[in-house]
Amino acid sequence: MHPVATEPRRLLVIEPCEECRTLFPRLRAAGWLVESRSLSQAGQHPCQVGMLCFHANILSRLGELKALIADNVAEWVALVSPKDMANVELCDFISEWFFDFHTMPVDLERLLVALGRACGMAHLREHSERCLADESHELLGESASIRRVRKLIEKLGTTDSPILIRGESGTGKELVARTLHRLSARANMPSVAINCGAIPENLIQSELFGHEKGAFTGAHQRKIGRIESADGGTLFLDEIGDLPLEMQANLLRFLQEKTIERVGGSKSITVNVRVIAATHINLEEAVDKGTFREDLYYRLNVLQVQVPPLRERLPDVPLLASHFASLFSVEAGRRPRRFSQAALVAMASHKWPGNVRELANRVRRGLVIAEGRQIEAEDMGLDQVIKLPPLMGTLEEYKLRAECQAVSDALMQYSQNLSQAARALGVSRPTLYRLLHKHQLSWSGGRLDNANS
Repeated sequence: MHPVATEPRRLLVIEPCEECRTLFPRLRAAGWLVESRSLSQAGQHPCQVGMLCFHANILSRLGELKALIADNVAEWVALVSPKDMANVELCDFISEWFFDFHTMPVDLERLLVALGRACGMAHLREHSERCLADESHELLGESASIRRVRKLIEKLGTTDSPILIRGESGTGKELVARTLHRLSARANMPSVAINCGAIPENLIQSELFGHEKGAFTGAHQRKIGRIESADGGTLFLDEIGDLPLEMQANLLRFLQEKTIERVGGSKSITVNVRVIAATHINLEEAVDKGTFREDLYYRLNVLQVQVPPLRERLPDVPLLASHFASLFSVEAGRRPRRFSQAALVAMASHKWPGNVRELANRVRRGLVIAEGRQIEAEDMGLDQVIKLPPLMGTLEEYKLRAECQAVSDALMQYSQNLSQAARALGVSRPTLYRLLHKHQLSWSGGRLDNANS
């Protein structure tokens, strides 16, 4: 039988010094495919692990090196001379951007261990980034609830009917709307969003329907409204429950007639849009209170998507947190950091009242504040959680184990005298016999045996 060939691990060495070059034969013998390149050429050669020996030429090009490391999934190991370890700027740079470092002369055995661990981490990073880059993972998560939402969206995306997206603030309703547009036949046409609760009441009609020049004070030129600008595409009405009653009537008229009139105009304009609305309030209660029109509710609520809160999909939190760490690391000018085990436990225990938006903000804060290679719970403003071991059974099972242990201990101590063992336990000799039978313990010749062992 022929041994299975394994793919060689790729090691890219940047501008190696003489000592680095002497390591090449032994690195290759250990299974590494070693290549050496200049810093300017390195970006054209993918690798799993990069190794860099810091010398004068490199120390003056830290910005270029930072750009190289930020653009790939490789992990990097630094080789540093002992005298350069006194350079505070260099130490901070290595701490921020490198997986590990070794001082020269190099201990090859330790270096090989570090390179192997770095290669494993690079594989994990590559797999994670491949998943995040897949468009089908735009709604991230593998919990049952988010899988149901993705499956429903795939069905609804191809329809042209109005859709109402429901869910708490911060759950990702706008992301659902974008995905619905992307999956629709209108994907190459405009997608226009408007937050009905963020626009002053005196401006919302002009924002939605547009206005003609001179329609009111300050209307110096014609303005195309959001509805008209979405012609042929998708109109997303976020927080539809906050729309004033008067505007609800105008919107209903548009949904019925498919025409609008700009403020100050008299000409009807035909507009073909698919309407997606979203709300975090209970529209049925709003209808009962008279703050939302019942006829508009039924016009919008033809199809419905319910987005689950984050507390109902806690298994998705680590994946979402990693996604945000990668996303915001560019903004923070830092390499994506992983989360410590304590941070993961704290995230799993948090109730997430602000949902995915709160998670994104806490990860952004953690990236900025974290000083080590990992983001800790306190970096994100989360309380540390003491993780207790799981219970090993019911209270009755605990009592039975304690009783069995007490009998065993007494018999071991008074190995030649059952009467003394019974007195030590505070029971009669017949009771001790019953306990031996109950726990399937046998006693012969001063030796204790357990029938279950």
